[in-house]
Amino acid sequence: MAEMQTIAPSSVNLMLTDPPYNLGEFMKQRETNLGQMRDNFFVSAGWDNGSDIIWVDLMESLFRQSSRIMAPGGSAIVFMSILKVEAIVTIAKKYGFYYKTTGIWHKRNPMPRNMNLHYINSTECWIYFVYKKRTGTFNNNGRAVHDFIETSVTPASERKWGKHPTQKPVALMKHFIDHLTDPGEHVLDPFMGSGSTGVAAATSERKFTGIEIENTYFTIAESRINEAADG
Repeated sequence: MAEMQTIAPSSVNLMLTDPPYNLGEFMKQRETNLGQMRDNFFVSAGWDNGSDIIWVDLMESLFRQSSRIMAPGGSAIVFMSILKVEAIVTIAKKYGFYYKTTGIWHKRNPMPRNMNLHYINSTECWIYFVYKKRTGTFNNNGRAVHDFIETSVTPASERKWGKHPTQKPVALMKHFIDHLTDPGEHVLDPFMGSGSTGVAAATSERKFTGIEIENTYFTIAESRINEAADG
């Protein structure tokens, strides 16, 4: 997370990110045909196969660095496997992040893997924190907003730049940006992938900083965000 050291202190209003879940080794022990159904599936690709110690160190670094650059009252939304929610909450609290809730993203049209063996996996969870305060910006316009969000999976029109194995739809990321920040504020994604958070920020008139370790995905994200900003 060295790149986060270049970000100005107390300058980020929302961290919206989808870090590694560290489930590769766990999933290898389970019966699944997903490797044949999805390109660059994380189990067969090996990029999510780190040890628990490495993963905890990464999450510690993420929240330690975030505590320096988050504005008081800023929000964080972290997508994560439900198996790791307790671990993330414990780490985040050490660095001043107040736990608000754990919500669910429901995919209306999930990949029907192992549909004849068990229930189709159609959900992912997200964890909501506020930094140094118990409440932050929440633009609900007086309407009830549930912690259960439904969208389709990422459409082909958003994958045209290239395929990322865990790419989130822009509509999902925009949902959080619109509710948790105001126009002109600063959104950060330290695990940017192919740039869905940046695209949502650009179309919502927010400033954006994205960090991505893989050059291929960084290039894809840059192209997508530039197109969104020009559009």
